[in-house]
Amino acid sequence: MNRILLCTDGSPFAQSSYYYGAWFADKLGASVDILYVSDDRGQSPAEATDLSGSIGLGASETLLKKLVEVEHQRAKLNHQQAKLILADAEQALTRQGAKSIKLVHKIGFLIDHLETLEASTDLIVLGQRGETADSAPLHLGTNVDRIVHSSTKPCLVTPRQFAPIERLLLAYDGSPTGKRLLKFLADTPGLQHLDIHLLMAVKSESDPKIGNWQTEAVALLQQAGIKPTVSQPMGKPEKLISQYIEEHNISLLLMGIYGDRQTHHLAIGNTTIQLLSSSHIPVLLLR
Repeated sequence: MNRILLCTDGSPFAQSSYYYGAWFADKLGASVDILYVSDDRGQSPAEATDLSGSIGLGASETLLKKLVEVEHQRAKLNHQQAKLILADAEQALTRQGAKSIKLVHKIGFLIDHLETLEASTDLIVLGQRGETADSAPLHLGTNVDRIVHSSTKPCLVTPRQFAPIERLLLAYDGSPTGKRLLKFLADTPGLQHLDIHLLMAVKSESDPKIGNWQTEAVALLQQAGIKPTVSQPMGKPEKLISQYIEEHNISLLLMGIYGDRQTHHLAIGNTTIQLLSSSHIPVLLLR
């Protein structure tokens, strides 16, 4: 893993993502591209506005000049805001030991730049919520929902407060995505020093697939030198995972976006949505 794309809007949730971004950069030996996108909604060019039909020609020319001046000033302010937010993020990551940092400023919508930027990215990092977090404290940020749903790369969604990462929980369901999770962990040496737990939520202990899932998962991890703590509780995945996180003081959750009965064209799985919305620890997601 060589490059991390960290998306920031300067909000409190973004502040904690700097610490997690630096932690992953250190453990994975990766560089960090810090991205800030200036939102240009509602900023149609004044030059293209025809006001002559509603007010006199002379008055419209005067007003048009003022509108152009306002837009130019707004553009300058947006650029200055971007510089300040990116500089703050760079300082935070540098203080935490990140050594290779690139600042990226784009105009428009974050999702519109994702496809191009993620082509050279191995991991995307972003806060659980954004600037409007306080007005919608129980909902995912719009950008998180869109990026997690559309990105082909692993996404780390970070909570409001940073805490050291010591214990990792991998939620496994035997699905193709679950197998990719196993391979991702086995192929990522920077995470293998953690205390690793493997949880498989089951509906029935008599399900013959469960034993095969556990044997397969444990064997693959052991080949990479990982000896996981394995748990097979019965019940609803979102409830079991939340309980396990609390009881074992888990500090990083690794899970798939879709469950074993969901396919890639559907919206993010209900279990994923519930855990992302309520989680107080970072969640690393794979499709």
